[in-house]
Amino acid sequence: MYKKINTPLNEDTLKNLKFGERVLISGRIYSARDSAHKRMVETLARGEKLPFDAAGQIIYYAGPCPPKPGYAAGPFGPTTSGRMDKYATDIIQQGLKGMMGKGDRADSVIAAMIKYNCVYFAAIGGLGAYTSTVIKSIKVITYEDLGAEALMELWVEDFPAIVAIDIEGNNLYRNEPDKYKDKFDLSMLNG
Repeated sequence: MYKKINTPLNEDTLKNLKFGERVLISGRIYSARDSAHKRMVETLARGEKLPFDAAGQIIYYAGPCPPKPGYAAGPFGPTTSGRMDKYATDIIQQGLKGMMGKGDRADSVIAAMIKYNCVYFAAIGGLGAYTSTVIKSIKVITYEDLGAEALMELWVEDFPAIVAIDIEGNNLYRNEPDKYKDKFDLSMLNG
């Protein structure tokens, strides 16, 4: 069962999201990868504002492939979130309430998430082609020179994800790995 949530995320929504829950996200989200994050943090270091209002928003760590006719975006799968860890805390402090990608996060990022009430969603790998069908529009906000890694605004309807780390720091990657370790028989790969 999926829990439907809308952006911008508010405090009631955040406190009711628990690690391991499946969600369908609707509304505006942003997309940016490490090059765009580096530029955003440099902007903050100069005392300037971010090129978007981060309050209550979600950043998806991904970049799109070119779209097929009739679609707003092409396949749009997640990238490794750890690449954004050195930038995440600065952006969380600007009011960001959600991040989405793949893989665990650094302890410093989790500490900032707990302090500022931010959640981390795991995007479901292998669904890049499917996610192109739930992205209704896409536009580049800034850093056009970065191509697919530019800062983009997406409007999504029922974008699937899993709450990987909640605002209390409960972490699907660390709290429940034993639940999943015996689901695959990898011995066949060695034969």
